[in-house]
Amino acid sequence: MDTQTYTSLVDSFPAEDLFVSLPKVGHKYVLSEKFNERAYHQFIRSQPEWRELHRWIKSEDFIESVMECLHERYVDLGYGQRLSPGRRFLRSLVGKSGRGSLKLGTHRLNARFEFSMLPSDGGHVRPHTDTPAKLITLVIAMLRPGEWEPEFGGGTDVNRPKDVRQTFNILNRKAGFDEMDVLHTYPFVPNQAIVFVKTFNSWHSVQPMTGYARRTMRKTLTINIETRR
Repeated sequence: MDTQTYTSLVDSFPAEDLFVSLPKVGHKYVLSEKFNERAYHQFIRSQPEWRELHRWIKSEDFIESVMECLHERYVDLGYGQRLSPGRRFLRSLVGKSGRGSLKLGTHRLNARFEFSMLPSDGGHVRPHTDTPAKLITLVIAMLRPGEWEPEFGGGTDVNRPKDVRQTFNILNRKAGFDEMDVLHTYPFVPNQAIVFVKTFNSWHSVQPMTGYARRTMRKTLTINIETRR
């Protein structure tokens, strides 16, 4: 994001008391359409910067732009380049789903985002591949310069199972850290987006962090493009 927009969003990130624990995935806290929904929508409505971002992410233009960006980099998920005006008009005649929803084959695509926090003193996300409904995930670090100590950890790991029989995981079984090799770690740095495409072996995780001396939160904005029939 441009610096001004990013700084504004970081400064207005939701307060910790709005978040709920999500122990099934690790030591993590979330605020979203699915978890503490009322507080989530109240916060969005009360913050102009987040309200505008929410409007954009819920739009068809956002979904199309992500698909187009991936397509240009030879990641073809069955939805190619941006629709021409003629095709847009045709789609409106034959029927389309509501705001922020596009059709991909027999599926409809929808976008949403959640606020996430991991405490630096032991926060983690267990190795997983994402639920089958998720198609694309973008994880954006939300932090001020100097707010995070690299020695805390907090990077996003790309994993590969040590046991090849665990490679196929379309249904998103969780695994232990000791069951995985780390192929690459993307460090937790300001204004960076990490993009995942859900596959049968899209294993990733965040290892337990070690910031016990100065507890702080690893804050992220997680954007999902999901499918529904």
